[in-house]
Amino acid sequence: MGDTTPNYCPVYAPIFGALGCTSAIVFTCFGAAYGTAKAGTGLSAMGVLRPDLVMKAIVPIVMAGIIGIYGLVVSVLISDGLKQQMALFTGFIQLGAGLSVGLAGLAAGFAIGVVGDAGVRATAQQPRLFVGMILILIFAEVLGLYGLIVGLILNTKASGSDVQC
Repeated sequence: MGDTTPNYCPVYAPIFGALGCTSAIVFTCFGAAYGTAKAGTGLSAMGVLRPDLVMKAIVPIVMAGIIGIYGLVVSVLISDGLKQQMALFTGFIQLGAGLSVGLAGLAAGFAIGVVGDAGVRATAQQPRLFVGMILILIFAEVLGLYGLIVGLILNTKASGSDVQC
């Protein structure tokens, strides 16, 4: 009979870590780009009516850019743990870490873009809505932060595998 011992360190294991690294940066950048574009469109339209509020209303664009930083942080941390010989467990955990921050960042970027666009346009007509817009943007940004926290926790578990390759 053939060897029936499981192979915990297959040659393809690092691809999952690389996919996690890529997912973290790509999806968060998609979210950041969408949030920046959508909120920037609203800012441009608002700037025609109220150019004095443009610098105050740039907050959604800055918040959308921060989402990309979350993905960069996790992507760099995952890439630090990539090796040619690694456990399949480690690759799967790195993939999960990248997807958690990436998809959470994508959702947060979409939310920031939609709220930022409508919020800055509304602020141009009624400046008292600014605080409400900021609160909603904070709740949208926190979605990306949740993904960052989960990604960081998962990435710390990736190095704790008891399998030696």
